[in-house]
Amino acid sequence: MRLAAAPAADVRLPAWRARVLVALFAAALAVLLGRAAYLQGMKHEFLQAKGESRYSRVIEIPANRGRILDRNGEALAVSTPVKSIWAIPDEVRLDGAQAEALAKLLGVPARELRKRLEDTERDFVYLKRQVAPEVADRVAELRIPGVFQSREYRRYYPGGEVMAHVLGFTGVDEVGQEGIELAFQGELAGRPGSRRVIKDRMGRIVEDVESIRAAQEGRDVVLALDSRIQHLAFQHLRDAVAQHRARAGGIVVLDAATGELLALANLPTYNPNNRAQLAGAQLRNRAVTDAFEPGSTLKPFTVALALDTGRVRPDSTIQTAPGSLTIGPATIRDAHPAGALTVRQVIQKSSNVGSAKIALGMPAETMWALFDDLGFGAPPRTGFPGEASGKLRPAKTWRPVEQATMSYGHGISVSLVQLARAYTVFARDGELVPVSLVRLASPPPARRVLSSGTAREVRAMLEMAVQPGGTAPRAQIMGYRVAGKTGTAHKQENGGYAPNKYISSFVGFAPVSHPRLVIAVMLDEPSAGEYYGGAVAAPVFSQVMAGALRLLGVPPDAPMTPIELPAPGAEVKESV
Repeated sequence: MRLAAAPAADVRLPAWRARVLVALFAAALAVLLGRAAYLQGMKHEFLQAKGESRYSRVIEIPANRGRILDRNGEALAVSTPVKSIWAIPDEVRLDGAQAEALAKLLGVPARELRKRLEDTERDFVYLKRQVAPEVADRVAELRIPGVFQSREYRRYYPGGEVMAHVLGFTGVDEVGQEGIELAFQGELAGRPGSRRVIKDRMGRIVEDVESIRAAQEGRDVVLALDSRIQHLAFQHLRDAVAQHRARAGGIVVLDAATGELLALANLPTYNPNNRAQLAGAQLRNRAVTDAFEPGSTLKPFTVALALDTGRVRPDSTIQTAPGSLTIGPATIRDAHPAGALTVRQVIQKSSNVGSAKIALGMPAETMWALFDDLGFGAPPRTGFPGEASGKLRPAKTWRPVEQATMSYGHGISVSLVQLARAYTVFARDGELVPVSLVRLASPPPARRVLSSGTAREVRAMLEMAVQPGGTAPRAQIMGYRVAGKTGTAHKQENGGYAPNKYISSFVGFAPVSHPRLVIAVMLDEPSAGEYYGGAVAAPVFSQVMAGALRLLGVPPDAPMTPIELPAPGAEVKESV
């Protein structure tokens, strides 16, 4: 039987419908091919980066910061390895117990920790920097997804408060903030490196792909500092500040031959390893950043200039009676009125009147030129951050009374480092050398400021000043000849001078036969009854100089006979 033909079988579709359908498929294919070509060609790097971001990481390889060493190779600042705990907020998954445990380990309040982890707009947050390795291990044991660790370094200072103002400290990223750490940041820091690695979803490195840049370790810095002398200087300065109930104090020890800084200490101080309670007054490197009126420690330079220009001789007589000198509305006075004094005795007895008369016999411009040659009024360029330049006004602005008072250290200000450096001209037969923070292979070029004959004549006067009859017999050292000068000045306050506040100082060198060290000491506002430089600062000089010379093996140049010191309050008091 023959089947009837189905009516639908005879229906024929229009040809254009097939063409449209083919065209649509062809267009879709073209779009897909174009999109593929665009992504593969134009967006290749973008897509590659997106893909790699799921598993590939570039990690920083920290560079070890260079050490700071003293001149004998003792480590003064070193970097110890620690860990940083960080997180990717989007990936962190932790329950309440884990959150409490993590907060306790890191020493961070739980509320603060949750706040950091809820900041999903950030791809990376630090939870705690510079964590001890054993703490980091306990954090890892919590196995919290999205919490990771990275290696870094923390700076450690074995000398603590003794070295604080010399070394300074670094911040949490090991960038120098103060002292040598800041001054030599470029040499110490090095350069971190980087590596590309593959990590799994737990943040663990499963493959080390390549090194992008090798870490460049920081270089060690070898200081001129002698840690033995530094400890000695700090100890005796601390004892003197406590004994005389001083507000602050400073000491500088220089190698007279090279200008190398062998010790520098200040009080108050701080512990650079624990700066949680650090105050601004503790940070001040007073020996470098603070300027003060040096008082009678400047008299030797006034006398040296007069000798060098031929205006006086060591035995020239200066009439200081009746112990005062009136210049306009101002009157200059001596603590102990005397009659005729030789130039030597002007230094030995520390006569303000004698010094003023010598100064007024010279042009102001000549005095200014010497002070300028000595480095007063300009930063000493040691490299320490925040160096004080002090105050030295132009000579054309000096009135006669100002020239007179500048001759004995009033109306001019200097830092303790500037003052110590200036005294090297007497220790070096008239030559001045720059101060060096780093150990030198050979002595630096010196600059002549005074004739050698003048320097030796003043050196003899300064030796008289520390012997009986002078203002600083307490600066003497058994077995060594010592030379130096006291300074006592009213402290400047509110645009004037405080009547009962003083800056007490002493600067000297030894042994006189062949000077090896220059030491400058300053105490700010001693308030235990004594305030003259000979009673307050000179004993610190004696103790530190004696110990330092023996540490350096400097042979004695005087008989080893006991020294007779005057009773307290009986020494010659300098004019203030």
